[in-house]
Amino acid sequence: MKKDILEKGAIIQRDKETYAIAPHIPGGITNPAQLRKIADVADKYQAQSLKITSAQRIAIIGFDEGHLDAIWEDLGEKPGAAIGLCVRSVKICPGTTYCKRGQQDSVKVGLEMDDRYHGLELPWKFKMGVSGCINDCAEGCIKDVALIGTPKGWNLMVGGNGGAQPRLSHKLVEHVPTDEQALALVDHLVNWFKKQDRRCRLGKFIEEMGIDAFREEALRDFGG
Repeated sequence: MKKDILEKGAIIQRDKETYAIAPHIPGGITNPAQLRKIADVADKYQAQSLKITSAQRIAIIGFDEGHLDAIWEDLGEKPGAAIGLCVRSVKICPGTTYCKRGQQDSVKVGLEMDDRYHGLELPWKFKMGVSGCINDCAEGCIKDVALIGTPKGWNLMVGGNGGAQPRLSHKLVEHVPTDEQALALVDHLVNWFKKQDRRCRLGKFIEEMGIDAFREEALRDFGG
């Protein structure tokens, strides 16, 4: 039976014969040239459909396995990390770049996080979000690690996830004053999680330890 092909970012479909891929679109911010390329590839390899995903990508769905290498070559990029034990996505809202309600620059910070972490191998799957205000359009409330903008800086949220055992995230640090400090905290938490080498979502640690004990443990050696 055919299965997902992790190294090629290929997801087997319901028919157990065709595949889907999700070319990486950092923060969901794209341009006409990339959209045309995706559409041309879908036409060339007779994909069944295109779908906008919850991770701000455009999935190319329903094509033969034999086309995988050629598709990625035509797209001009390495396979996207839509599956596997890694940082799957960094969801980003419009923030102060575009939105009238934005209080922090979620696009700048989110793209920096995407550049640092997208595809990073970890003990378990991991999702991130960056929202420019407390409306939280990037859904940091259900992300493993997220930043949510406030007038005083960033709130660092941890431990959220969807799925069969959904969890809402917890506020770990409030009003982090600068982008640099917020990014340093995120980096520290990602490395902390990696060192635990445990096959579970980050929220499982909080569920077992409690948020206060988790805060003390996870931030004990933070020097940022």
